[in-house]
Amino acid sequence: MPVQWTISHADRLVVAVARDTVTVSDIERYFAGITTDGAMGYRKIFEITKTPGALSDENLRALGARVVLYAQHGQVGPLAIVAASDSSFEQAKTFAAAATARRPLAIFRELHLARQWLDAQRLPDD
Repeated sequence: MPVQWTISHADRLVVAVARDTVTVSDIERYFAGITTDGAMGYRKIFEITKTPGALSDENLRALGARVVLYAQHGQVGPLAIVAASDSSFEQAKTFAAAATARRPLAIFRELHLARQWLDAQRLPDD
């Protein structure tokens, strides 16, 4: 599976890693999975460094718009995107520009910096 994730309900944290070729369907499966498990409002790390540029800018913008829709129907939590390569960083910027939901979102080149930032983000009922 190109996108794998774990959910810690105790820490209210989702950690997702994308590898290889990722499709829109893979990301939609991730969205559905964390929504079904009640974790859409949790803090999230999404690591995309090891994904080739399979998603077009149009697809990334569409996925960003999907996040906006999720936000209209409930809380979406803070998101730290880890994108160490130049191409993954550009993809993350395209997604972030479209995912204009009111929530903290930042892009990092290193996982430990993403985790430090994410740990400092408050959730609505913290």
